Amino acid sequence: KEKSQDELRAQLTKARDLCAVHEAVLVVNDHWQLAIDLGCDWVHLGQEDLDDADIDAIRAAGLKLGISTHDKAELARALALNPDYIALGPIYPTILKKMKWHQQGIDKLCVWKDLVGDIPLVAIGGMSTDRASGAFDAGADVVAAVTDITLHDDPESRVREWLKVCG
Repeated sequence: KEKSQDELRAQLTKARDLCAVHEAVLVVNDHWQLAIDLGCDWVHLGQEDLDDADIDAIRAAGLKLGISTHDKAELARALALNPDYIALGPIYPTILKKMKWHQQGIDKLCVWKDLVGDIPLVAIGGMSTDRASGAFDAGADVVAAVTDITLHDDPESRVREWLKVCG
């Protein structure tokens, strides 16, 4: 979030093009206007981002929308926007960013899955290849990992491990 708009635009353009070549999905975090401008397919918004986001513009541009949730009030707010996925986290303690929310736990994934119904549920926060199966068993449709890959000694091999786990 500290990069200039030009830096973000350049990075997102490169990421968008790489994802297209490799048939991967790019989900743009927070920067919904850039996602629209660059013709991206997905945007993810945290609760704090919803206040300033133009949901009508996001929908008009054809972007799919994912929203973070941590409690039932946030979930109700997210569901009212008819998202394409709901994220719950952090499932486990995380070091990615300072959060006011403590770990949600696997049991809460089960509750969330019942509440979101057919909307895909993403488990995020403190996820590792060892923890992924528990999240899937609890109802997660997708498991998102950041630091388990970026802080790994060999991120490329770790991605391959994730692909096997999520296969």
